[in-house]
Amino acid sequence: MKPPRPLFWRLYPSYLLVTLMALLAITLYNSYTLERFYLSQTADDLRARARLLQGQIVPLLTPLDAAAIDAVCKSAGQRSGTRITVILPDGRVVGDSEEDPVNMADHSDRPEFLQALGDRAGNAVRYSDTIHARMMYVAVAIQEKGRSLAVVRTSLPVDIIDRKQGTLQFRNLLVGLIVALLAAGVSLYISRRISRPIQEMRKGAEAFAAGNLNYRLPTPQSLEMVRLARAMNQMAADLSNRIETVIRQRNESEAVLSSMLEGVIAVDPEERVLNINQAAARMFKRDPWHLEGRSIQEVIRNPELHRFVRRALSEEGPTEGEVTLYLDGECILSSHSSPLCDAKDRRLGTLIVFHDITRLRQLENMRRDFAANVSHEIKTPLTAIKGFVETLREGAKDNPAEAERFLEIIDTHVNRLTAIIEDLMKLSEIEQKGQRGIALQSERIKPVIDGAVEVCRTAADQKEIAVHVDCPADLTAQINSPFLEQAVVNLVENAVKYSREGSAVRISAEKSAEAVVIRVQDQGMGVPAEHLPRLFERFYRVDKSRNRKQGGTGLGLAIVKHIIQAHGGRVDVESTVGKGSVFSVHLPGSGSEP
Repeated sequence: MKPPRPLFWRLYPSYLLVTLMALLAITLYNSYTLERFYLSQTADDLRARARLLQGQIVPLLTPLDAAAIDAVCKSAGQRSGTRITVILPDGRVVGDSEEDPVNMADHSDRPEFLQALGDRAGNAVRYSDTIHARMMYVAVAIQEKGRSLAVVRTSLPVDIIDRKQGTLQFRNLLVGLIVALLAAGVSLYISRRISRPIQEMRKGAEAFAAGNLNYRLPTPQSLEMVRLARAMNQMAADLSNRIETVIRQRNESEAVLSSMLEGVIAVDPEERVLNINQAAARMFKRDPWHLEGRSIQEVIRNPELHRFVRRALSEEGPTEGEVTLYLDGECILSSHSSPLCDAKDRRLGTLIVFHDITRLRQLENMRRDFAANVSHEIKTPLTAIKGFVETLREGAKDNPAEAERFLEIIDTHVNRLTAIIEDLMKLSEIEQKGQRGIALQSERIKPVIDGAVEVCRTAADQKEIAVHVDCPADLTAQINSPFLEQAVVNLVENAVKYSREGSAVRISAEKSAEAVVIRVQDQGMGVPAEHLPRLFERFYRVDKSRNRKQGGTGLGLAIVKHIIQAHGGRVDVESTVGKGSVFSVHLPGSGSEP
């Protein structure tokens, strides 16, 4: 480990290094910029000269007059002090201002020549073996009707740019050296001016650390140091009084933070809130910053919670229980408390941890209801079947008319059991495929709706119900046709089943900003608002006697919900008692076929 160095020797080299680096960066940037500028100007000038020659050379290309082209190159090159070369598309040189074209090598591999053939203009800077100098080459293609006839290349030595660049770099270096010397002096002065008051602050801090809180720092000259000296002097005066407060607050904060899992609240023996975290504040629908120091009765008005807090404060050990809140709906909290103690094991209050188990309770209730409903739905037809079988055994089979009636009833109940089992198996299949992901592809919606309507046509005709379909023919979405058709069939069957005779069922589909929406609207009895949240649960019935009389299994809407969820969408319902219901299916990824 390196030994520590004085602040002066940290500041001074840093200032000097920053200054030198800035000067070096500026010098390099200027050199680069000037070089780019000169090269750009030279390239533009050469390009202009090449274009001026095109008018003289074009008439000599068709038919090709190589001697005349070479004469034009030599004449123009002598007048302008520029080397000019004319190259055919196959790389053969037919004119050059400096050399005999016959003795010149093939130029098809020259980069500026290749660029000109591709982009109509190209340039390059490289060393020329012919004239032994670093040259800039600019090539311009001569085209006619989209075909390159030849390439005119102009070039100049760039040594003069290098010489100018060297002169500018020397001047920049000289100026930079002068500035660096001045910066070194200024940095030395500033470093000493900064480090001297800090040395005084160090002495005062060492005195405070040694316990001499009566020591006072002298007043420096700079405003910042004056404020720092005053702050340190004030700190020494307040430090002794604050030590006990800091220790107590630290213990309270550490106890709360170390015990925090979900919603956490710390309460003192007078039932005042010592600390509360964000999770607990959200559960109580309150702002945590305004709750500390207030009684738990002010934080939330819930007698069940107040009783739990009093019980937790009265007991010596941990306490467990459940608290139900009614704010924006029912919220069930699993509550655990433990004594809150300081470093000396003195009781400061109690720490309560809340865990939201509302969803868990809802799932438990749904599982319990499902098991009860399944048992009831299967037991009812089985009981009926058993009763009629016993009746037949006791002699009813000897009466053909009664036996036939009983057998029809048994057959009806068997069909009902079969429908329930088939729907349960179908629902299980949909759930399994939904977990793995069903195969989706972009397909038109209208054939799916038309197929579902045909399935329900017989039931609709029996009740003289008109089924109207309003769906654009080109409306598409990412769907699985068989599954989606099953969902639409269930919705249309429900609409027909619960609609009045002679009424109408309307099916529409449209594209919104984010989804394809399919709506099935009936003119039936409607569903009361209190039943809507549970309408898609398995075996849930609004009117149990009426539904069974109409032959439903209680699984149709549950199947619809799981099919649409497997598509990544959702289904919802709006209903008015006495007027009917509208079921809306929202499918993501809408579109139309071109």
